[in-house]
Amino acid sequence: MATGIPSRQKRHQGAYQLAYTSKMSRAEVLAMKRDPGLPVGCGTAEDRLYLGDNLPILLHLVDDPTLRGCIRCVYIDPPYATASSFVDRDVNHAYDDTVEGAAYLEFLRRRLIVLRELIAVDGTIFVHLDQTMVFEVKLIMDEVFGRENFRNFITRKKCNTKNYTRRKFGNVSDHILFYSKADDFVWHRPHEAWREQRVQEEYPYVDATGRRYKRVPVHAPGTRNGATGTPWRGKLPPPGKHWQYPPEKLDELDHAGEIYWSPNGNPRRKVFYDRSRGIPVQDIWLDFKDAHNQNIEITGYPTEKNCNLLERIVRATTNPGDWVLDCFCGSGTALEAARSLGRHFVGIDSSQAAIDATLKRLTTGRQPMGDFVGIRGNGKKIANAAPSLFD
Repeated sequence: MATGIPSRQKRHQGAYQLAYTSKMSRAEVLAMKRDPGLPVGCGTAEDRLYLGDNLPILLHLVDDPTLRGCIRCVYIDPPYATASSFVDRDVNHAYDDTVEGAAYLEFLRRRLIVLRELIAVDGTIFVHLDQTMVFEVKLIMDEVFGRENFRNFITRKKCNTKNYTRRKFGNVSDHILFYSKADDFVWHRPHEAWREQRVQEEYPYVDATGRRYKRVPVHAPGTRNGATGTPWRGKLPPPGKHWQYPPEKLDELDHAGEIYWSPNGNPRRKVFYDRSRGIPVQDIWLDFKDAHNQNIEITGYPTEKNCNLLERIVRATTNPGDWVLDCFCGSGTALEAARSLGRHFVGIDSSQAAIDATLKRLTTGRQPMGDFVGIRGNGKKIANAAPSLFD
């Protein structure tokens, strides 16, 4: 696999952005009308849940000094521009996803502009989309949050294999755009547990004490003029490379028995399995499919996401007591994940069915998919349905 050598020269990137009609300036967006929406009691004094159009509610929250610049993590699963309407398991109308094209992009961009005002300087945002508009929205995210703050384009396997009869590959993935507000942000790297076969493959060697280890290079791409570019034990790093550590540190590792010398005298570092916290999570997530068998507990709300997915995001980018915000909260998956991990939440949705599902989730939990009864019958109806976000 080819390894690129990072350039030390500052690159001058030409600015670009999507152009379309009705695009408002940041100042115009932040000057739009405020509205407190309808606050909904959700069991604690700290957590907040609102019914109503999320844009004026978010603008109202920007004026709250306890929230502006204090949200540690935003997760949103907005409409996908699918030109569809959705119903819940009781066949009650849940929400419309009928706006497309430039109108959709500006709808989302205005909310992203306001969300950025709410996010803490060391905070992050995750935007969950499918392939319909994810590439256009990434350009909008680059514009609002800065291309330099893009962190990951996460691909999630959302369902089991599809037996398409159409002439295309099965669509089993969706995507999450991960951005930070600044370069330094809260980050707790998630790890997956090792499986025995994978341990033996990754750590194939055993030393005299019985410890498993693997051998990795002690050099890295790029030349250096300092200590890491000088000879060690009479050897220079390979052409175009430098030592990963200064010679004195390499001496320490060798003295501790953590350097392997090949038969022809080349050094490699020993990395021991018992020091591993697990397999660092990468940007393809296969273990968080949506409900696909009768035993999985759900609320019955359409497009409901896997709660373990949200717990991974919340754990990775927040600390206990932090604020998590989801302004397209649907059935409240992100809110449940936040509460279960000792975080506070702000949830907003314009759909009565969504608020009913969220309240039921937070008060009585979820039910196995096969035993689903219905959120309308058991939920708490609090108000007439709010207008569509697009009205």
